[in-house]
Amino acid sequence: MKSGFVSIIGRPNVGKSTLLNAILDFKVAIISNKAGTTRNIIQGIYNDRDTQIVFMDTPGIHKPKNKLGRVLNKESYALTKDVDAILFVVDAKEGIGTGDRFILETLRKSESPVILALNKIDALSTEGIIGRIEEYKDIFPFAEIVPVSALKKDNIDRLIEVIKKYLTDNVRYFDDDMVTSNSMSFMASELVREKLLNVTIEEVPHSITCVTTKFEELSNIVNISVDIIVDRDSIKKIIIGKGGERLKLVGSEARKELEVMLDKKVYLELYVKTIKNWREKTSYLKELGFDELNLK
Repeated sequence: MKSGFVSIIGRPNVGKSTLLNAILDFKVAIISNKAGTTRNIIQGIYNDRDTQIVFMDTPGIHKPKNKLGRVLNKESYALTKDVDAILFVVDAKEGIGTGDRFILETLRKSESPVILALNKIDALSTEGIIGRIEEYKDIFPFAEIVPVSALKKDNIDRLIEVIKKYLTDNVRYFDDDMVTSNSMSFMASELVREKLLNVTIEEVPHSITCVTTKFEELSNIVNISVDIIVDRDSIKKIIIGKGGERLKLVGSEARKELEVMLDKKVYLELYVKTIKNWREKTSYLKELGFDELNLK
């Protein structure tokens, strides 16, 4: 058998999480049309008869505006080392941007092969796809270039077969039935954040994070409490909504999805808390789970 580790790298909002979910045919990473949705390293585990691939979906690399942004970039760059391959995802519809070029300059220092996943090809003609391949081929020595549509699940099988060529291990790191190493407690907080992203205005998402404070699994029900952390009271009011309607909607949508995932009844409580400037405070970043790289 063959196995190995693959990092998924790219700018925000190019479809990295959607691609990971499509590869696994299971939702392990939340998705939204808001940039910067992924904040933690999400591990997804692909298994077939003779292969195990451990994918790591990283936060989108961007120009950081605060300490949280710097931490997220550090997480992403750290995962360009000691992996079997790097899957560099781009938005084929948009074409090459300065953000892509910036990341590629960093990837030149990596010893791992870089596979280009040209995502969102469903928005292009055949001629357009060929044109994009030619553009990217000329700016970086990619090991492989694979056009895909994560949304439509087009060419995903081909991408998996290409990745298999670069795997260097021959042991299973996880059980065959595992699709993620992330806990359900973490998944609960992420699902709440996803539902918030879907019902709030553009300025709000970056001010929000969620942390599960209670995850109690009983024989017939799971009791979950999630704190929604914001940095201003004005954002708190937006999230709660008139008469608490928006918060109720978020809770209802997250609970339904959790019940499907857990195959049990779920009792979900949400609390909104204001912590001013939490994105700049090391102590809060650690408390909220952004401590993988020993924040200083």
